[in-house]
Amino acid sequence: MGAAITQALADWRGLLGAARVLNAPQELAPYAASTSARPVMPLAVLHPLTHEEVVAVVRIAARSGIPLYPLSTGRNWGYGDACPPGPGQVIVDLGGMQRILHLDSELAYTVLEPGVTQAQLAAYLVEHGAPLWMDCTGAGPDTSLVGNILERGFGHTPYGNRMLHMAGMRIVLADGETLHTGFGHFSGARAAHLYPYGVGPWLDGLFTQSNFGIVTSLGFWLMPQTAMVSHLVATVGSFDAIAPMVDALRPLRLDGTLRSVVHIGNDLRVLSGGMVFPAAEVPQGPPLPPHLRARLCGGAGIGAWTVSAALYGRPAQIADARRALRRALGKLARLRFIDDRALALGAAAARLLGPGRLGRRLAAQVELGRSLLNMNRGVPDGRFLAGAYWRRRGGWPPGFPQGANPARDGCGMMWLAPVLPLRGSELLKVHGLVQTLFAAHRFDLFATYSMINERALGGVLTVCFDREDAGETERAHACYDAAFQRLLAEGYIPYRVPPQSVAALDDGLDSYWQTVARIKAALDPQRIIAPGRYAPR
Repeated sequence: MGAAITQALADWRGLLGAARVLNAPQELAPYAASTSARPVMPLAVLHPLTHEEVVAVVRIAARSGIPLYPLSTGRNWGYGDACPPGPGQVIVDLGGMQRILHLDSELAYTVLEPGVTQAQLAAYLVEHGAPLWMDCTGAGPDTSLVGNILERGFGHTPYGNRMLHMAGMRIVLADGETLHTGFGHFSGARAAHLYPYGVGPWLDGLFTQSNFGIVTSLGFWLMPQTAMVSHLVATVGSFDAIAPMVDALRPLRLDGTLRSVVHIGNDLRVLSGGMVFPAAEVPQGPPLPPHLRARLCGGAGIGAWTVSAALYGRPAQIADARRALRRALGKLARLRFIDDRALALGAAAARLLGPGRLGRRLAAQVELGRSLLNMNRGVPDGRFLAGAYWRRRGGWPPGFPQGANPARDGCGMMWLAPVLPLRGSELLKVHGLVQTLFAAHRFDLFATYSMINERALGGVLTVCFDREDAGETERAHACYDAAFQRLLAEGYIPYRVPPQSVAALDDGLDSYWQTVARIKAALDPQRIIAPGRYAPR
């Protein structure tokens, strides 16, 4: 590949200019940073700024036989970060493609390029006076909207199942041809970003969690602002009591009382949002001793589980939904409703209490409440990345959460993401399956189960480890692999995986992956686009 990469680099420099073609070791190192501690160094990094440049980049790659790995902003933390799936690949960093190509306030949608971040779109909507909110995730202000959608990520609002709220992709195929999905391939189509299916086979899904092409723009639906937002926080005291809570929440999700994504976090997940591992008290490392875990939970005022959801609508609608929640959940959990008025009263009370323990605790709760309400209104907040730093030596970096980047900050973290039926018994079963393995490998189990639609829970189970400790890193990978295999064997299939787990999805006899391989061979016979990404074969 020596002569081929030399010629390709020369061609790419001729196209993009030397400043946008990187191949010096110090320039490539940030792209090899990995929360899984399994770095993969790219051959080079390219920075196209337009769709046309991406087309030309791909054509040079096809001519040279050099594989490309596209990324949006490279913040796929816990699922592969910015690293290519394997060696010998050139990264195509689309982070410079930051144009918001269109905004329609009346029909509530926008058209985005891959480099548009959550913070950028949130600010753009405010600047243009659009009475709209975007759905956002807890991954931080600097993450790509397009990148998360293509990974089939989910957020917090009623538009949280993001794949259901996008339409019309523009894609560069492996031969450099441009594909418009939906109605977009018809000249002058008026509903290209309004009706996702178009006419004929619906292709959009083929370009999510796949390596069939490079998406350079898509339509993203926005949520009309509502008169009021109220955030529900429900505290469940004991571990097993979460099962009846889930079963009581399910009808409320099915009948539309709860339209937002509902998140259920265990005590460790909530604790990790406000502190890092107390190494001074537990010098031997994780897991937390039970007595310390209980003391920390008591000090933070949390139970075994915390349920978080949002209500949207007119005040009368919110009041009706609150009554329904109290009737359904009041005997199962302690309910609190957070809105702007409640936060103003809490802030005033915190000032009156002063700098003592109670005043500080109330002030921290008010600050968290504001962050939650902001998230519900599409304003991203980096504070929800705090859990990634649980085992990082030195804790949160200076200025956190501004500019937080867990991969480059040296955090050790891997996410297991099983999908399970929306039943309390299934949640307890999944938790039990992995809890024993986490304990055997000496790790704390951070768990969030989210009602990503009306019938399924998406789990995010985190292995946090000290990346500077070789022994702990080895145990973390053993723990992750054992839990991944156990969940798979029990029928709890992940909705999202990092590159190291892709091969485990295929037993060699699966007609699904055989079909995926045939589509890949038809669209990309040279295997130019991201070989190994969501492709066991």
